[in-house]
Amino acid sequence: MTTPSADGADARDPGLQPERTRLAWRRTTLSATVVAVLAGKQAIHGGVTASGVVAACLSALVCIAFLAVAHRRIRSLDAARPRQLSHRSALLAAACAIAFAGFAVVVL
Repeated sequence: MTTPSADGADARDPGLQPERTRLAWRRTTLSATVVAVLAGKQAIHGGVTASGVVAACLSALVCIAFLAVAHRRIRSLDAARPRQLSHRSALLAAACAIAFAGFAVVVL
């Protein structure tokens, strides 16, 4: 809840919301890393095929891109008034998730 300050502007009391958001981004990056590792394992386990290796390598690159987006977001949450997630970052994170799904189909 916001309370009006002396000059009429709303004072923001974020509470633990930035910390919860930071932890959510960390959990998501951990999940993305696990997906990339499992893609590599699956590509090697069932016999090495060109499409499987390419999909596993692309999964690793997508994981790195997602880690960059998440790290930038986690760093921005350290501010007293964090900025909103940019449209570009949100689209890149969504594209990474869709790419992971596509590469999973190729690896399997």
